Amino acid sequence: MRVTGIVDDALPESAPSRTLPRGPATAVRAIRTAMPPYRYAQEELTEAIGDLCLPSGADRTLLRRLHASAGVRARHLALPIERYADLGDFGQSNDAWLAVGLELGEEALVGALQEAGLGPADVDLLVCTSITGIAAPSLDARLAGRLGLRPDVKRLPVFGLGCVAGAAGLARLHDYLRGHPADTAVLLSIELCSLTLQRRDDSRANLVAGALFGDGAAALVARGSAGAGPEAAGPFVVATRSRLYPDTEQLLGWDIGPTGFRVVIDAGVPDIVRDHFGRHLRAFLADHGLTTDDIGSWVCHPGGPKVLSTMTDTLGLPDDALQTAWHSLATVGNMSSASVLHILQKTWEFNRPEPGTWGVLLAMGPGFCSEVVLLRW
Repeated sequence: MRVTGIVDDALPESAPSRTLPRGPATAVRAIRTAMPPYRYAQEELTEAIGDLCLPSGADRTLLRRLHASAGVRARHLALPIERYADLGDFGQSNDAWLAVGLELGEEALVGALQEAGLGPADVDLLVCTSITGIAAPSLDARLAGRLGLRPDVKRLPVFGLGCVAGAAGLARLHDYLRGHPADTAVLLSIELCSLTLQRRDDSRANLVAGALFGDGAAALVARGSAGAGPEAAGPFVVATRSRLYPDTEQLLGWDIGPTGFRVVIDAGVPDIVRDHFGRHLRAFLADHGLTTDDIGSWVCHPGGPKVLSTMTDTLGLPDDALQTAWHSLATVGNMSSASVLHILQKTWEFNRPEPGTWGVLLAMGPGFCSEVVLLRW
């Protein structure tokens, strides 16, 4: 199938085995995730989170139902579960985010660079995203000297994109590398969602977050077309599209107050997928001469069971199309922006598509917004 527009110049029609694209495509060279050592089965966390969030003697029927239906079997936490009761205020939670985040960020970034055959001095741009804590100097600045990044490295700390930041961050790396094709760019996601859990808050949104979210970090290394190298085994980024949905700001995000980040999760998120996202995704693919039937690899952020099921139904996908997303949700929970990178890594490692396969990486987040990345393996 011939592709129109920029894709026409970026990729050969037949895409023979690992033939380097001829135009401004971006090569994903490596992905590495890092998890805290404290891993718990969902059943272990249910009662512990009830102790943190519910009044003494409160009925736990809703809590247990939410945990049982979240699609999560186990998660990693930034701290041992018994330490969360001692986090008395936002400052203490944020200090924990900074300390643990730096450790996980270093592990993920160093691992990804080593996998790509590169070193810290090779990094030209570092985009660092987190929505679960704040710091100035930012995480990337604190990691620069610690890891030996060049003093002239370009840095872009990002806050506010939330779950969509894994896909949006990859898209912005692609934008940058199209203009700097000899450069190396890195996306680093550090999300310690458990540290935002609100103690003594029995709101449904807080209980849903306590049932769904996990902690982790992920780093992705990408190179421009001049430095991609034919040996790259990962996918190429071909095109991207961003979308804001008007009058939906209230669906997802934070209410920020004295106790920190109080989650906002509206039940209307699957409706956006059903009513709008499918149409917009099909239009994006059509602009490149493609349909959903042409996509052989789906890398979808696991917003939750309802979002994944609605995505499958709305796009008319095979039942197993999002199996890697379901598996990621089950084994590590929803890690906000790190999740879609974790799913891309697992796709690469265990279910790598054949060379030439079209792929879509997608996520949604506060705004309300979506980001779609067209890949070619």
